[in-house]
Amino acid sequence: KAMCSSKLQTGLLGVGYFIYLLVGAAVFQALERSAEKQEKIAVAQMKEAFLQNFTHLTVAEMEQFMKNLTEAIQNGVYPVGNELQIEDSNWDFSNSFFFAGTVVSTIGYGTLHPKTAGGQIFCVFFALFGIPLNIVFLHRVGKMLSLLCKKLGKFLYEKGMRKKKIKFLTLLFFLVTGILVFLCLPSLFFQITEGWSYSEGIYFAFITLSTIGFGDYVVGKQPGRNYFSYYRTLVAIWILFGLAWIALLFNL
Repeated sequence: KAMCSSKLQTGLLGVGYFIYLLVGAAVFQALERSAEKQEKIAVAQMKEAFLQNFTHLTVAEMEQFMKNLTEAIQNGVYPVGNELQIEDSNWDFSNSFFFAGTVVSTIGYGTLHPKTAGGQIFCVFFALFGIPLNIVFLHRVGKMLSLLCKKLGKFLYEKGMRKKKIKFLTLLFFLVTGILVFLCLPSLFFQITEGWSYSEGIYFAFITLSTIGFGDYVVGKQPGRNYFSYYRTLVAIWILFGLAWIALLFNL
């Protein structure tokens, strides 16, 4: 009975966690999307004006243009190409969901960030409650994985193996399968999808799952590359289970 109720609790926690992320994503999208669109239009106009008078700009005007350009790029608006993808939003739903996930998991790449006052204040409260929720959820998933671990240990014990050896073997088993499933395979996947080298893939996977999150490499962000539609959602799920695996390793 206890097992059943714990499974129910875990299920409810998982559903609650997922709903929390979905609601967060929807709010971020609502708060940030129109501000971003306005910025894109402003950048497009700035580029247009520059192209019309770039032959007789003063040094000061040129400096100002460079400053505005740098700011736009830092805000995730890339003024490249003739149609400044005004309809392609950094705050579409999958991006917002991905962002919400990087907030609660404390990865925080910094490539996407709220720029409106409302978005920033909401982000504070979202993280305030979301980070503990994320920790509880990861702890739960880690616990379930460690139950698997115990089962494996029990099985080996019945086969007549010594306890110390079992401990070593289960740790080794989870270390090796984890490295394969969460580092080696995803890196191959990133190599194909992002066009990175394999070592860049490994580097990105490690920097992400350790929650360092420099933001020098981020998935699904390269202009001109075609990604399949649920790519970032898939990556978000990989991050979630990868973090749970790391939590389990610390437990072990």
